[in-house]
Amino acid sequence: MVGTPRCVILDDYQGVATSYADWSTLPVEVETVREHLDEDATAAVLAGAEIVVLMRERTPLTRDLLDRLPDLRLVVTTGMRNAAIDLDACRERGIPVCGTSSSKTTTAELTWALVLGLLRQVGAESRSLAAGGWQTTVGADLAGRTLGLLGLGSIGSRVARVGAAFDMDVVAWSPHLTQERAAGGGARLVGRDELFATADVLSIHLVLAATTRGIVGARELDLLRPTAYLVNTSRAGLVDTAALLRSLEAGRLAGAAVDVFDTEPLPAGDPLRDHPRVLATPHLGYVTQDNYRRFFTEAVADVAAWLAGDPVRVLN
Repeated sequence: MVGTPRCVILDDYQGVATSYADWSTLPVEVETVREHLDEDATAAVLAGAEIVVLMRERTPLTRDLLDRLPDLRLVVTTGMRNAAIDLDACRERGIPVCGTSSSKTTTAELTWALVLGLLRQVGAESRSLAAGGWQTTVGADLAGRTLGLLGLGSIGSRVARVGAAFDMDVVAWSPHLTQERAAGGGARLVGRDELFATADVLSIHLVLAATTRGIVGARELDLLRPTAYLVNTSRAGLVDTAALLRSLEAGRLAGAAVDVFDTEPLPAGDPLRDHPRVLATPHLGYVTQDNYRRFFTEAVADVAAWLAGDPVRVLN
């Protein structure tokens, strides 16, 4: 390595990456990119860079892109899972891919912000009040209703505990969930179809994989009652978006809250941006002060360890 290494931080949308960690401790030239770039623009920005820091799955690091980056020596991603990185291609090129820890609470907290915002029409009422209106909708209740959890892992179980605090009946299903694990996570195990048919609020908390992609399709949405609400803070690929929009348009679903999208950032004009039955947020599940501090502080530590030749945390 000749001269000062270049480290590029991609997709720093809020322009805060360098304020949540002390990058000056590193003997590298740090650059940040705030706008989301396509592959050609990304290749141009990363030309000559030895180190790239990725924020979650905002920019895909594909085999084709890696072929255009002969100087790249290290990849750091926030979190210890990133499906947008071609790990095999990185291994073949001898490029380590390091990760950081990530909060297990932030997405669960946002899930409840969306549930409450959706059922109590917070967005619509706030806009109405700003425009001079007063009490234009009637909200739905949580107490006594059924919270259906599609997935009961570390996030789903946190959502379950809050549901119980709201006096909801909490039920869950996932492909490998057992009665014992469901009880330990604060829920009753039910069958897959029963989950959809009985949920007043269906909240999705599965990992996106080949076996779970599209697990909520037209059939599952048709099982939901017209008074039910769907909340997705997990991954867009778990839900058939076109089928979801058809259900909303046909009145077969009371509403949906969505924090994740098939294409991010969400294109202008996408129907999810301003649908009257959709509460949409721009993938805020992990976007908190403490989590950003954790992400970027540990990213600095990863780079420092790599430069020193010390062991680094590598994604599987």
